[in-house]
Amino acid sequence: MREEKKQMVQELESLLQGRSAILITYQGLTANVFNGFRATVASDAIKGSCHVVKNAILKKAAEFLGLEPLAKAELTGDTALVSGPDAVALAKAVKEFATGNDKVKVKFSFVEGALLDANETKALAELPSREVVLAQVLGLLQAPASGIVRAINAKVASILYVLNAVSKKKEEQSA
Repeated sequence: MREEKKQMVQELESLLQGRSAILITYQGLTANVFNGFRATVASDAIKGSCHVVKNAILKKAAEFLGLEPLAKAELTGDTALVSGPDAVALAKAVKEFATGNDKVKVKFSFVEGALLDANETKALAELPSREVVLAQVLGLLQAPASGIVRAINAKVASILYVLNAVSKKKEEQSA
C-alpha cells in the first residue's frame, strides 16, 4: 500500500511540475459527461489532462515540489485536477464545462506559483488566448515601423511633387 501512494505522488508531481492546475468538484456527474470533459481537455488545442485525486496525496505531491501555497491550501470533498501547459486554455475549458452544469465548481487554481480563487480563475478564462495576445503584441510592434515607412514615403512623395512642379514650370518657360 505504501508503494502505491508513493507512485500516486510521483504521478501527481508530473502533472503539476511546470504546469498550471485547476481543482474542481465533480460529484454527481455521469461517467460519460466526465469522460467527455477529459477528452476536451486532452485535445490538441489544450494538451491537458484531468484526474480524480485524493486531497492528501495532492497536498503531499505539492509539498515535495515545494509548491507551498498548494500544499497549505484547504482541500475538502471530491477533487479533480485539471492540468496543462496553458492556464488560460484550461480555465476556458473548465468555464465552458461548468456553464449549465451546477455539479461542477472551481475550488481554486494554481498558476505560476500563485493560488487563485474561483473568481480569479473565472477572470483568467476571460483573457484572450495566447495566440491572440501574441498577434496583438506583434501588431503593436509593427505599428511604429509602418508609421515610419508612411512618413518616409510621404516625404519622398512631396519631394517628387516639388520636382515635377519645377520640371513643368521649366517646360512652360522654354515653350
